[in-house]
Amino acid sequence: MKTLLVCAVMISSLTLAGCGALHTAVAKRNLDVQTKMSSSIFLDPVEPEQRTVFVDIRNTSDKPEFDLKTQVIQSLQARGYQVIDSPKQAHYWLQANVLQVGRSNARDTSGALAAGPGVAGGAVTGYALHRATGGSSGGAAIGAAVGGAIVGTVVDAMVEDVYYSVITDIQIMERFDGSVSESSQHQLIQGDSGSTTSSYQRNTDMRKYQTRIVSFANQANLKWPEAEPELTQGMVRALAGLF
Repeated sequence: MKTLLVCAVMISSLTLAGCGALHTAVAKRNLDVQTKMSSSIFLDPVEPEQRTVFVDIRNTSDKPEFDLKTQVIQSLQARGYQVIDSPKQAHYWLQANVLQVGRSNARDTSGALAAGPGVAGGAVTGYALHRATGGSSGGAAIGAAVGGAIVGTVVDAMVEDVYYSVITDIQIMERFDGSVSESSQHQLIQGDSGSTTSSYQRNTDMRKYQTRIVSFANQANLKWPEAEPELTQGMVRALAGLF
């Protein structure tokens, strides 16, 4: 009777084994892509002949193959802008740097919650293994613990809540009929005991705007080849949409 009670408890616990993983698999079955900007930029409207842009997009992340420039240029051209190679002649400058392209697993931050039901449900596997190999019911707890660890690990490994994100710093310069006075001061560290301070001032006919764009994709068991096109499109829409 005691053995039947233990089995009944373990079998009912099995339904909890993959609750966290099952919830993630169902709730995150569809790809979710979002793109957000740290602050808006408003450019003055100009005549069609002034819609010229100099584009300089760089990538300092660990995924140098993540290329935005070609598609950004095509999107700007579709919006009626002419992309030119001369910064002196362009009415606008679009400068961007892809700062980070990376993957994170949200389940890592909630590992304690995910591991809980996995260990409880896996107990039935450990108990079955223990009895099948001739162990006594008194040692079932040891087998249950081992099985819980095994099945909990396997279930968690099967379903991951995966995020891929792209962070891009943006600077836009706009030529206008006026003058801007710029000043800047930098302190450069020299070794462990000294520093050098440099400063400059200049007048220019271009106004500067800076912002940051973050785009992320989320789905259960998401792979980079699936996320890359959507992240690229999100970034391209955001960059070209500034004009």
